[in-house]
Amino acid sequence: MASMKKLPDAEFEIMKIIWRNPSPITTLQIMDKLSPDRSWKPQTVLTMLVRLAEKGFLTSGRVGRERNYTSVIEEDDYMQIEIEGFMDRYHGNSVGSLVKTLYDGAKLSEEEIKDLKNWLNERG
Repeated sequence: MASMKKLPDAEFEIMKIIWRNPSPITTLQIMDKLSPDRSWKPQTVLTMLVRLAEKGFLTSGRVGRERNYTSVIEEDDYMQIEIEGFMDRYHGNSVGSLVKTLYDGAKLSEEEIKDLKNWLNERG
């Protein structure tokens, strides 16, 4: 799984739909759940689904005329890969560096800081 690469934004959007809906999901169901501001043609979506299957993210099968898709990797597992890559690239794998960046940029509320402290205390 560690060899899995970062998905382009468009493919990630398709995967979010697949992850957040019951499996298997059909092409038509995916099209119906796309954001209204996405004006992708069905062929564009089909091309992305084929790519995702080729990359090992999906399996597909036919039921009648409709093709169904099932995720091979769970959303949490993929997000872990994304986070590890981000942490390595931008923060040298330092959680402290990430938290400092968030704190210095006033991105953390007092409630979030409290939650973070509680989380850290729970882990020893």
